[in-house]
Amino acid sequence: MQTTTVHSVELTRNRAALNIEKQIDILEHIDSLPQFEQAEAQEKIRDIERAAMQRQQPQVGLVQLMEYLDRRNIKKGICTRNFDAPVTHLLTTFLPSSKFSPVVTRDFRPPKPDPAGILHVAQEWRCEDGGNSLIMVGDSIDDMTAGYRAGAATVLLVNKANEYLSRHPYTDLVIKQLDDLIGILDKGFVGREEDR
Repeated sequence: MQTTTVHSVELTRNRAALNIEKQIDILEHIDSLPQFEQAEAQEKIRDIERAAMQRQQPQVGLVQLMEYLDRRNIKKGICTRNFDAPVTHLLTTFLPSSKFSPVVTRDFRPPKPDPAGILHVAQEWRCEDGGNSLIMVGDSIDDMTAGYRAGAATVLLVNKANEYLSRHPYTDLVIKQLDDLIGILDKGFVGREEDR
C-alpha cells in the first residue's frame, strides 16, 4: 500500500545494508545467516522501514476503495513482507476507520511468495474453498505468485517498474490505481479462467 517509489528505494537500501545483490531474496538471506547475525540484519531492515514510514503516502485511490469496501461490509486483510510498524502507521494515519483482519506481516512464516499467508486469511475468514474466493491485490511478483498459488484471483497495481507483470501468467487483472477496482467490483469481478 505504499507508493511504489518509496518501496523501490526501500528495497534498494535494504539490499545495500545487507550487502546483497538484487536477485537475492532479502528475507531468505536473513534466514540463512547464523542466528546471532539475524537480529542485527533484521534491525537494519527495520531502521530503513521506519525511515520510509515517515515518507509513506497512500496509493492513489486507496481511501476511496476502502470506503467502498467498508460500505458493503466486504472483509479486508493484509499480507505483507513488511514488519508491523509501517503497516500500523499506514492504517492509523490514512485508514483509521477501516478494519483489516487478519494482518499478516513479516513475522508470519513462510512469507510471500509462499501462499501460506493468503491461505491463513482464507482460514480466518472460514472460506470453505481455500483462497479461491479471495482477490489478492498487489504490485510485485511475490504478490501475484502468492495469490495465484493460493487459488485467489490476482490484481496487479501496475506502474513503470512492474509493467512486465501485466502479461505474467499469474496476473488475472491489471489496474492503474486502486479505485479502478470499484467499477470492476460493481460489474461483478471475473477472476481466473478455468483453463489457466
